[in-house]
Amino acid sequence: MTSTAIAFSLAELLRDSNYSLGQFDERHIEALEQGIFLKEVRGKESPYVRCLARDKDIRLTPEEAVRQLYLRVLHHDLGYPLDRMEVEYSVSFGREKKRADIVIFDKQDTRSVYLIVELKKPKLKDGKDQLKSYCNATGAPIGVWTNGESISYYHRKDPNFFEDIPGIPSASEKLSDILTERWTIDDLIGRDKLITERKSLKDLILEMEDEVLANAGVDVFEELFKLIFTKLFDEMASGRDRSRHLQFRNYGDTETELKEKIQKLFDQAKGKWDGVFSGDARIQLTASHLSVCVSSLQDVKLFNSNLDVVDEAFEYLINKSSKGEKGQYFTPRYVIDMCVKMLDPKEDETLIDTAAGSCGFPVHAIFHVWHQILADEGLPKSHLFTSEKKPPRCIDYVNEKVFAIDFDERSVRVARTLNLIAGDGQTNVLHLNTLDWERWSEKTEDEDWQDTYFNGWKRLKKLRSARGSDQQFGFDILLANPPFAGDIKESRILAKYELGKKPNGKSHTKVGRDLLFIERNLDFLKPGGRMAVVLPQGRFNNSSDKPLRDYIAERCRILAVVGLHGNVFKPHTGTKTSVLFVQKWDDKRCPKQDDYPIFFATMQEPSKDNSGEKIYLTKKDLEAWRRDEDDGASHPKDPTSHYEATGTSLDPFHLDDHGHLIVKHDLFNHDGHTRDGIAEAFLEFAKREKLSFAPGKG
Repeated sequence: MTSTAIAFSLAELLRDSNYSLGQFDERHIEALEQGIFLKEVRGKESPYVRCLARDKDIRLTPEEAVRQLYLRVLHHDLGYPLDRMEVEYSVSFGREKKRADIVIFDKQDTRSVYLIVELKKPKLKDGKDQLKSYCNATGAPIGVWTNGESISYYHRKDPNFFEDIPGIPSASEKLSDILTERWTIDDLIGRDKLITERKSLKDLILEMEDEVLANAGVDVFEELFKLIFTKLFDEMASGRDRSRHLQFRNYGDTETELKEKIQKLFDQAKGKWDGVFSGDARIQLTASHLSVCVSSLQDVKLFNSNLDVVDEAFEYLINKSSKGEKGQYFTPRYVIDMCVKMLDPKEDETLIDTAAGSCGFPVHAIFHVWHQILADEGLPKSHLFTSEKKPPRCIDYVNEKVFAIDFDERSVRVARTLNLIAGDGQTNVLHLNTLDWERWSEKTEDEDWQDTYFNGWKRLKKLRSARGSDQQFGFDILLANPPFAGDIKESRILAKYELGKKPNGKSHTKVGRDLLFIERNLDFLKPGGRMAVVLPQGRFNNSSDKPLRDYIAERCRILAVVGLHGNVFKPHTGTKTSVLFVQKWDDKRCPKQDDYPIFFATMQEPSKDNSGEKIYLTKKDLEAWRRDEDDGASHPKDPTSHYEATGTSLDPFHLDDHGHLIVKHDLFNHDGHTRDGIAEAFLEFAKREKLSFAPGKG
């Protein structure tokens, strides 16, 4: 048996495993790499390392590498002495014995297990189940699971409840020191678990559903919506008073005290953002269930430079509760951003989404215009952009120019929440059936409806083309992703639409909902107004849809058709889609022509894998792009400074200026971090064609 010192890369060792290095400081990685050597065993060389805790040579596997790195964290960073640690600790389950990866013993009772670290299961659910069984069998009050990328910390309150905690105590601290520490918004920014633990809000919701909510006997959507709503209010209050202590936290409160505190905070949020919950709405979770949910959410920063964090969570909750049944799926936010960039809304232009869902199109249009206003006023944009106090022009734009309609009541409440935040307490999001405008009065004259929606309805009425009629409006911009699935069969509704009739003037027996939305959307646009709408690919190709294409061409200039990748709407649907961009004919802004060029593009990057999980931009992607580009070409921003600042220099993902992951797509340039995409190419086309809204015009 021989051994040889070598230069060895842990990144290479972990490349095809389920383990990663994202959680660890570069100095620990370098120290471990320097101690790796090859040992020949039975004629085959394998990498080995001297175990920090066992003080003997151990063959290096991906799991062992993560264990050795975490031993260094426990010993060097948190100060736990090696004589309080044991690796591969035997845990008894009746006659069966299993081995816990790392245990730390209690300072006073040296054979009592204080903390358990589990690495064997690389997926969170499997790892947490294993960890819980070890903690319950040994009585350990603290558990840690990590695969080197994500990490979770838990306090075992009893066998059924494991509460998230923000970290683990150092050797000189007690658990109570961690639990009672007061946090400001700046503490939350620095220790946001979405970044430090590499999780998404959707991951945490799935975990809460597994652990608590499935058996809580409550409406999961409603209770999580209340908690997210309350936490948004708490973060906004602390974002505007940086010295204020966050209230959506358990500072060692009893379960009853915590529930009283969160209910009071929820009542304050309802007072600020009216018309989302009834005045007498209360949190229905039991005190113990609520305690677990608060511990899961309290270390998450919901506000950032956009609303993607909370957006993704609401998308999951609404799709689960209702949306999929109606064939309406939320548009990925990078597709929305492409559409907004291409139509380039301005501060003085009105905008509406007629099938709003959670209001992705209006909210991202708001961000787009806000950036223009901030630039005009010479103001910076921070990573807490969405929660900060805005200049009056920003609030006026939301209150006066931006509208949304949806027929799903839960979606409307989510949409109102996001718009109430943007509009500082005002919004024009309305619960109406877009297609059945003749019956709007049944809603708009109802006192209960008016209590919530009257102010927005008053503003919408001002944009009618004809007094007293809800058919025609005068909007500058319309962005929508109408429901694909399902036909409209009511003859009363079909009779109102040209696309609901056959050439002989008689009504069809049924018409696709998305077809009627095309006609209805054009009714909302003024002459010269422009629209982006997501449609099934077949509407552009099928011979049976030629009347639709003729109808559009007669009324509009077709500006562009962008084919989206088949994975974009997964996991909800595999329907292949395209985005249609049009501008309504107008003597001044869009004079009618018989022959004109149209911009066509097809998305090449899938942006999601076949199971519907997003694909994120990595450092290797940036390196490949640089190799592909000619010298002197503009390169994406260098990520080095961010990685050095956050201590995750070997993290494989490239983050943007605000620490967010970037979906890998080719739709537009992400703030200089990626290459120009379809949106930039279209804007150049718009300049060449001298379109009325092209950059530099108007």
